[in-house]
Amino acid sequence: MRVREGQEINPDQPYPDSTYMMLDFAYGMAIPIGLLLLWIGLKGKIMWMKVWSVGLMLIGITLLVGDFH
Repeated sequence: MRVREGQEINPDQPYPDSTYMMLDFAYGMAIPIGLLLLWIGLKGKIMWMKVWSVGLMLIGITLLVGDFH
C-alpha cells in the first residue's frame, strides 16, 4: 500500500480492508478444498492426502474462528 508523504498510518489497521477480505476468502476456501481432497483420499485410499486434507481444514477453521473472535 502506498502512503503519501506526510500521511500518518493508523496503527490499529495498517492494511486496507481488502487485504483482510482476501485472507478470509483464502481461509474459507481451505475448507471446501480440504473436503474435496479428503473425498479423493478416501476414494483412492491415499493416507497422506487424507491426513493433509484434515490438517488443511483444521487450519482454515482455526484461522477463521480466530479472525472473527
